Amino acid sequence: MFFVRSASVRDVAAVREVLVAGWRATYVSLYGPDKVEEMIAEWHSPEAIAANMGRPDGEYLVADDGKRIGGVAFATMSRAAGEGAAADTTVKLHQLYVHPDLTGQGIGRDLFAEIETCFPDASRLRLEVDPSNARAIGFYTAHGMAEAGRTSDCGGAGSNIPAVVMEKLLGV
Repeated sequence: MFFVRSASVRDVAAVREVLVAGWRATYVSLYGPDKVEEMIAEWHSPEAIAANMGRPDGEYLVADDGKRIGGVAFATMSRAAGEGAAADTTVKLHQLYVHPDLTGQGIGRDLFAEIETCFPDASRLRLEVDPSNARAIGFYTAHGMAEAGRTSDCGGAGSNIPAVVMEKLLGV
């Protein structure tokens, strides 16, 4: 049985293992092995993972059974201009991956549910997902997310990676 907990720097190697396995299983058929390895090196290096774990505006979670890390989730919160109730607080889910050997066991569901509770002042949850990733879109739709737009720069400006922007209102 996997339990969700906050990640720490001692988890970096295991987190990277989940991200690398998940990326290869999901994206090689979409982008090809060279592009996937390039993206893994940039987005999922040990240094990038450790930096994300240390972000004061974020939460990095792992699903741990005491022997291995089976899934990861990373989100940050941003506050739009405004004060008090007028300020829009959005949680951006950057990562939610389950090791390909462990899918279908509820690990993703548990990580997603925990991320929803980590930011009690947030008004919405937002993420970007590749439009060809039907499995992920189905998962997020089943968990209350809906398409809110599209972008041609998933993950950051200049990526040239198309994505569906999905959103869910929180605390409603």
